[in-house]
Amino acid sequence: MAGPLWLSLQVSLLGLLLAMLVGIPLALTLALGRWRGRDLLEVLITAPLVLPPTVLGYYVLVTVGRNSPLGKWWEYITGSPIVFTPTGCVIATFLAALPFIVKGSRAAFEGVDPGLLQAAASLGAGPWRRMVTILLPLARRGIAGGCILGFAKALGDFGVTLMVAGNIPGHTQTASLAIYDHLLAGRDGTAAALALILSAIALVILWLVNHLVRPHAAQRDVL
Repeated sequence: MAGPLWLSLQVSLLGLLLAMLVGIPLALTLALGRWRGRDLLEVLITAPLVLPPTVLGYYVLVTVGRNSPLGKWWEYITGSPIVFTPTGCVIATFLAALPFIVKGSRAAFEGVDPGLLQAAASLGAGPWRRMVTILLPLARRGIAGGCILGFAKALGDFGVTLMVAGNIPGHTQTASLAIYDHLLAGRDGTAAALALILSAIALVILWLVNHLVRPHAAQRDVL
């Protein structure tokens, strides 16, 4: 039971890190600029939230499978394929977390008062300084909330992980896949224990998100 849970935590954290590296700059780009193709990019980023997991998994398989250019390049560089490996699990968790990070971060960036940025610019602060000293600090709670929700989604991913990484015990079998396997094998107790652990993690994550987005007492007093 510990093996699948530990694998889930590992690949979810790696997928979350990748999604943060990609998603936060994307959210900033979507929030602060209007350019051709922006709406299409937003649709593509949000698509994993609404596409059936098997459809999304199929697209990922076509993109990173052993016969695809990307899959061949990766196997040439690393000597290992992407599909049916822990790397496939990381890709699945990355796709699960990315929409939540982008949407949460974008809303946080758009919630920052533009007047503060304009005032800083009038005092000589450049774009990088305004982002580091004003934009990111003021948006940090929304960014953190999106990242936490993204981690929760990544930790519980089932469909895309099954399609891309398979269900190989001790290799690519995450906690969600292990629950399915235990139920099929009649090991109801083990399945229930894993389900309770994942449920407890999800409840803690939801509590953290609610705590982050809820205004502090001082803020409520001002309002």
